[in-house]
Amino acid sequence: MPPSAPLDFSGRVIAWQQLAGRHNLPWQNTRDPYRVWLSEIMLQQTQVTTVLGYYARFLQKFSDVQALAAEPLDDVYALWSGLGYYSRARNMHRCAQAVVADHGGAFPVHSAALETLPGIGRSTAAAIAAFCFSERVAILDGNVKRVLTRVLGFDGDLAAAAQERALWTRATELLPASGVEAYTQGLMDLGATVCSARSPQCLLCPVQQDCVALRLGQPERFPVKTRKLKRSRREHLWLWLSWNEKIWLVQRPPTGVWAGLWSLPEFASRAALDEVASAWSGETESLPSFTHTLTHLDWTLHPLRWTLPALSSQASVQVITEECSSSDSVGKWCSLDEALAMGLPAPLRKLLPTPPAQTRASSSR
Repeated sequence: MPPSAPLDFSGRVIAWQQLAGRHNLPWQNTRDPYRVWLSEIMLQQTQVTTVLGYYARFLQKFSDVQALAAEPLDDVYALWSGLGYYSRARNMHRCAQAVVADHGGAFPVHSAALETLPGIGRSTAAAIAAFCFSERVAILDGNVKRVLTRVLGFDGDLAAAAQERALWTRATELLPASGVEAYTQGLMDLGATVCSARSPQCLLCPVQQDCVALRLGQPERFPVKTRKLKRSRREHLWLWLSWNEKIWLVQRPPTGVWAGLWSLPEFASRAALDEVASAWSGETESLPSFTHTLTHLDWTLHPLRWTLPALSSQASVQVITEECSSSDSVGKWCSLDEALAMGLPAPLRKLLPTPPAQTRASSSR
């Protein structure tokens, strides 16, 4: 077991947070568990600067957990579009419904109970309990893991569950007797602003004299996690089918990449499309190809815009949409405004043109 940090470690963190930590983020200075929970879910694997706009828009539409639970999942996806890791949005919606149905609309006050809710893991539950209910409980998000493994010189491989549990034990041992809110926020702030993954600013760190990794001269060595994510590649033709200024969108399956979002039909290649589209009429336009990078996947997409003749019959168009959609998928024609109000993958939202302000204003009346 690595050497223990000094007894005043938590005191240093609290003093630094009060003096130099972050105090003006919109989810701070509140004990509302809904707002803290919302921020914690959004901040998972996402930068603060990205989350700020989404957080404000969510609160504007879903002011409390009851409002979120009452809305359809598609509306949640629409606001989440572009934030990534869409399972967070699905679990968040399920969690809101569970809070309303099983807890009378009030979040549980203890971390153990919070952890039983959909999409709330141990660290998120601890953050809510600490910030909202002053529970003396440790968190271990990515930033905090980095700070603590460096300070403690903890070189256990966090890919192993036993080592992860050992770090949880050490994190709990370091908790202060009081002031857990400032201590927890301080660890988060240190990891986010000083103890960065690369090029940490050790001279600005309030616990530099306690840091084993700094004494070793190897802060970037920590945390240790040997299991690497295997990346894969994928390539598809993306069919942008247009008819009378409407776009044909299909809903993606409930699992996998972009689960539940509305997107364009996919084909393995242009040849695969030609096999089903040999009798189609209309005009085609190949758009620039691009590669969309996901956590585990590099996905190359080749958009092709196919505009059907305006005078095409409803029956012939229905045959075409059936040919370009799987038998179990749900599809529909949408205006540009309707499409942009739906839950779309980020690259599709970028691909579609933004309607002029006048068009948006008149269509909203």
